[in-house]
Amino acid sequence: MAPSKTPLITSSPDVLGGTPVFSGTRVPVQTLIEYLEGGETIDDFLQGFPTVTRDQVIAFLEEAKTRMLAKAS
Repeated sequence: MAPSKTPLITSSPDVLGGTPVFSGTRVPVQTLIEYLEGGETIDDFLQGFPTVTRDQVIAFLEEAKTRMLAKAS
C-alpha cells in the first residue's frame, strides 16, 4: 500500500475560521500571495513564518502553475 500523502493546504472551521492554511500551520496561503505581490521574496516569507517550509512554498507554487497552465490549454 502506498504511503498517504499529507495535504499541502488544509482548511478547517477550527483553524482561522476555515481559511486555507499551509498544512500543520496556522499560516494562511493568502499571506504568501500577499508577500509575493508586495515584492517580497520567498526567503522573506519564510523568515516571517518559520513554521512553513520551503518545500511547502515551492510545492504550492508548482501546483498553482500546473493548474493555471492546464486552464490555459
